[in-house]
Amino acid sequence: MEKHKVIVIGGPTASGKTSLSIELAKKINGEIVSADSMQIYKEMNIGTAKPDILEMQGIKHYLIDFVSPETRYSVADYKRDAKIAIKEIIEKGKMPIVVGGTGLYIDSLIYEIDYPQIETDLEYRKELQRVADENGLQYLYEMAKKIDEKAMEKISENDSKRILRVLELYKQTGKTKTELELASRKEPEYDYKIFAITMEREIFYDRINKRVDIMIKNGLVEEVQSLYTKYKNMPTAIQGLGYKEVIEYIEGKITKDEMIEKIKRESRRYAKRQLTWFRKNKEIVWLDGMEKVEKNIDIILEETKK
Repeated sequence: MEKHKVIVIGGPTASGKTSLSIELAKKINGEIVSADSMQIYKEMNIGTAKPDILEMQGIKHYLIDFVSPETRYSVADYKRDAKIAIKEIIEKGKMPIVVGGTGLYIDSLIYEIDYPQIETDLEYRKELQRVADENGLQYLYEMAKKIDEKAMEKISENDSKRILRVLELYKQTGKTKTELELASRKEPEYDYKIFAITMEREIFYDRINKRVDIMIKNGLVEEVQSLYTKYKNMPTAIQGLGYKEVIEYIEGKITKDEMIEKIKRESRRYAKRQLTWFRKNKEIVWLDGMEKVEKNIDIILEETKK
């Protein structure tokens, strides 16, 4: 039996994924499944560039704004929920469009990777935290790199959550993250047609800088202050780009100007890592972010026919 097609649009932050996917959905009777690890959280709107009702233009979005900032939400959780959403869209007779910049989420779907559900070893977590406090996060990064160099190619030196994950997986299973992923891959349930957006670096970085300025103007600091006051424990959410920098500012560790510059710098670095991740996938059809939306939609439709 022929597999149902599912369109996937990836790419870095500020590349225009949201506007392209909404116009595409309007044209082909589609609905959108988010693949963004921060837009899942409630009350985190400005810093995640979450599309509002007006932006959505009547197109239903799944996996946005549904998890409490206090909740840990894993890749396995995402894969389960995304598969449920895709099935629901298909049963309505509509086209599923998976959209986002979290490569790990997208890979879990298109390669059917089952990430092991392991209980957090709190004692080992404390031990790693102590090592990081004494020697710096870079020390843990190098530890993880010695264990699984391939996995660490996709992980930032500042991404404490994923660095710890690599170390904890190895400690509890005796296998590397890469080995576990390869062992768990299955035949995909759907025929995924994968696209990603890119553009010239200078234009791209300028868009990122302007987006950060707009976030500040729209109340990012106030949004984070509200979360900071309301929630005492945000294990994953608080690691979000833009949020941790504002907290540093709220706690008096950096000035407002330093905070803004740091968000811009880290956003540019994150975008570079996103592009690196997607470029490793040879199945991706690349779209030019500077082209008109209509032309990129035509490319998507033509490729999806194949």
